[in-house]
Amino acid sequence: MICCARILLALVIVSSINVLVAAEVPRRPNIVFLLADDLGYTDIAPYGSEVNTPTLQALADTGIRFSNYHTAANCAPARAMLLTGVSNHLAGVPNIPEMLSAEQKLVENYQGVLGDNVVTIATLLEGAGYHTYMAGKWHLGSEPNKLPSRRGFERTVALMDSGADNWEQRPYLPIYDAANWFADGERFDLPEDFYSSRFLIDKTIEFIDSNLADGKPFFAYVPFQAVHLPVQAPQEYIDRYLGVYDAGWDALREDRLTRAVQVGLLPGKVPMARMDTTGDWDALSDARKQYESKRMAVYAGMIEAMDDNIGRLMTYLQAQGALDNTIFVFTSDNGAEGSGPVDPLSGSNSLMTANMGYSTDYETLGLKGSFSSIGPGFTSAAASPLAFYKFYTGEGGLRVPLIVSGQPLGNIPKQTDAFAWATDIAATILALANVASPEARYGGRPVLPMTGRDLTPLVKGTVDRVYGENDAIGYELTGQGALFRGDFKLVRNLPPLGDGQWRLFNIVQDPGETLDLSSQDPGRLQAMLAAYEVFEVENQVQPLPAGYTRSTQLLVNLLRDRLGPAVLLGLLTLLVLLPFGVYLRMKRKR
Repeated sequence: MICCARILLALVIVSSINVLVAAEVPRRPNIVFLLADDLGYTDIAPYGSEVNTPTLQALADTGIRFSNYHTAANCAPARAMLLTGVSNHLAGVPNIPEMLSAEQKLVENYQGVLGDNVVTIATLLEGAGYHTYMAGKWHLGSEPNKLPSRRGFERTVALMDSGADNWEQRPYLPIYDAANWFADGERFDLPEDFYSSRFLIDKTIEFIDSNLADGKPFFAYVPFQAVHLPVQAPQEYIDRYLGVYDAGWDALREDRLTRAVQVGLLPGKVPMARMDTTGDWDALSDARKQYESKRMAVYAGMIEAMDDNIGRLMTYLQAQGALDNTIFVFTSDNGAEGSGPVDPLSGSNSLMTANMGYSTDYETLGLKGSFSSIGPGFTSAAASPLAFYKFYTGEGGLRVPLIVSGQPLGNIPKQTDAFAWATDIAATILALANVASPEARYGGRPVLPMTGRDLTPLVKGTVDRVYGENDAIGYELTGQGALFRGDFKLVRNLPPLGDGQWRLFNIVQDPGETLDLSSQDPGRLQAMLAAYEVFEVENQVQPLPAGYTRSTQLLVNLLRDRLGPAVLLGLLTLLVLLPFGVYLRMKRKR
């Protein structure tokens, strides 16, 4: 009897100890990673936008806003860095595969798909006991072993391509035969009532709800299609912005800058450069002004629709008692998209969209069956006060919003002006989850270490910066380059918007990149040029083929994929020989 009593007492003591230990170990937070597509620096209210984004405003009000966060200049390279914490060149994604040349693809790290030499944060979090979910755009490889379901995500519904229609399952560019969606590793057909932002949040809620009762934390990755081409939104959202943009893009760019200063994003009104591609609003006809204003109204409606659906997710989490233990990370993959047609109603542009089965009619703009973009004019306002756009290494292509928020963070600063880079997101998410980054080997294979910095000291306000004055961060895309060091940036933008010259800017004092300091500070210029050369070597950056342009390479890849290499070679040979044939014919006539 005494023995039994002692055993019982021992069990009670052990149980009590276990309870105490459990009480001392904090619950791992849920993490929701929200990724907008092509969102400009001042496109949401916390960053100075007139667009109604109350959900993102609430996250910024209760979290921390980054004013000096940078990412890649286009989507797949950014996504590779965000999910692995490794340089996109080393991770196998120096560019999107649709823009890589045949010569570049001979190099192992130039395939445009996520390499096996890196580990995603989803894999690491799953290994640490997290449920891992993804709903949205992937664009990091469509082969069976490259699908998100094979890269650490437990449940997935994912678009493989660079973009697609937001209303139905159809491609948005002729380079794709179809809109390639997969769910849990299998091809997937979208529902009839599909609208991208609503659908992606519906699936995220479905995934979370399926396992919420087991008490395990979850990581939910939601890479939206908003506001990638084609720009589309429900009518109710479009209607809210009709007439809002009638003053034009120059007025909006100035208004955005004024509000960015008012909300404390920028320390004061900074100088702005005017892009050569930004047309003269006053020179447009009244009908054309009305059309351009509606293009921007659709864009704003698409942003608000995304915000509303993020709000639905938060409402669901609140109802389930999970919101208090959830951290949100919101950002964009790159800057605003300025390569849409200047005049979508021109004969050639109308013909192209019509051949794809799309309409550019004013009445249905943004709705099912329509194709819209905002063009370079309003894109310059989306990036205000920054210069350049997506695909370029100016600040407008690289600097985007970043918000980190959630009750598990406690009392944190409202804003940081410290420099931060895309690879830092993965390291930060792992730190928030108390999960270690990979060692030299993972899953029986060698892997690259994460190079991103943990931003949680910035988030919690214990440090002013995580990069020192001499730390250099380099970036390259199709021959364009940038290197950040301290408050300074070395940058080269190629034609048609740039001139191929290296320039030096203090991007803290001059985020609009209006004052080139190269001649004033030649020593710093040379030191940063030398650091960029080191970056190129360490990251195995390859030279561009002679005559390379993005548009030409897209066309070549399209013809090769559709017609086959032999036919493409024949066409190219014909194009080369054609001038000689014309010359000989003219010579005979003489």
